[in-house]
Amino acid sequence: MKKKLLLLGSTGSIGKSSLNIIRNYKSKLAIVALSTNKNIRLIVKQSKEFKVKNKIINDYESYKKILNFGLNKKIRIFNNISDFLNKNKIKFDVTIVGISGFDGLDPTLKVIPYSKNLSSANKESIICGWKFINRRLKKYKTNFIPLDSEHFSIWSLIKNSNNKMISKIYLTASGGPFLNKSKSKIRNAKVSDVIKHPNWNMGHKISVDSATLMNKLFELIEASKIFNLPINKFDVIIHPKSYVHALVNFKNGLSKILIHDTQMEIPIFNSIFYQTSEVYKINRDINFQNLNGKTFIKPNNSTFPLLKLINGYKSKDSFYEIILVTVNDYFVTKFLNGNINFQKMQIKMLKKLKDPYLSKYYNKHPKKINDIYMIVDKVKNYLYEKE
Repeated sequence: MKKKLLLLGSTGSIGKSSLNIIRNYKSKLAIVALSTNKNIRLIVKQSKEFKVKNKIINDYESYKKILNFGLNKKIRIFNNISDFLNKNKIKFDVTIVGISGFDGLDPTLKVIPYSKNLSSANKESIICGWKFINRRLKKYKTNFIPLDSEHFSIWSLIKNSNNKMISKIYLTASGGPFLNKSKSKIRNAKVSDVIKHPNWNMGHKISVDSATLMNKLFELIEASKIFNLPINKFDVIIHPKSYVHALVNFKNGLSKILIHDTQMEIPIFNSIFYQTSEVYKINRDINFQNLNGKTFIKPNNSTFPLLKLINGYKSKDSFYEIILVTVNDYFVTKFLNGNINFQKMQIKMLKKLKDPYLSKYYNKHPKKINDIYMIVDKVKNYLYEKE
């Protein structure tokens, strides 16, 4: 019997990688629905290839446009996840959340009751709304598998371990495009330089976060929440080859590492076929060249000033994480639009996070989901008013 899949964010990078896996296992996997925000032409193409009858188009204008495409009457179009779930009360074997940004939080919460396994790569949802997600995961007995390569690797290494035996967990970072570059080169970096990731083919926003290592701060917070461990149990180590994705040091004298090629298809494949003996069709032997030599470097705050923010993270599930994500989004957008240079973007971000208007929320926490959206709107309005 085929596994039933729900793929949210099918036109993004995680969605495309997921479809690359599904393409090779069509006899064992059936996609019940695909979703996108605005990329209606691509989702129509994907639906035809994978014979998917249900499409969710979240942007209302795009939803109205696709209704005029003259699609087969058997194709059903929905404007949001709620409408789709109300008409399709089935249990999905695997739901993959590849939606980026805060837009992923509401769909994640809504699909949990309908999902046996939830696999997510949506950082913002986990960083800002994990306590609400985790509450529903427990209530509906839904298994959660993180999809980011680092978190998937940690999950794989410690899933049968006692947390009390963990001494330290290291998340690896490539160091981005400026690891060995001069300060003047970094200071005058153009957008085209910043988005040129040495190992991964990623979107512009995540490429900027990788260059500043802000993505690693997000991943530390994310890991702390997912694995219910204090932030001081985690650290960042630069591994330019991106072959080792996580290292775990245990109190019994043993350490474990997890390695795989720089392809998101690998954690996606393993999350879909969790607890099965399915064979990955593009499996390769260990690349010993990538393991040889001095490949681990301690990052420094001079090259990566945003790492200073790690020391500012004190409490879980506070408004601090939500404000951090929102402020970062604001300044990264300014940089990508050519309104601020790379170095000044980081300096201003550090300064803005000390602003009394924002810091007064750091010791408070969201009591309900709407509190998250409320603080995001407050911060956005405040930042744009100050321009």
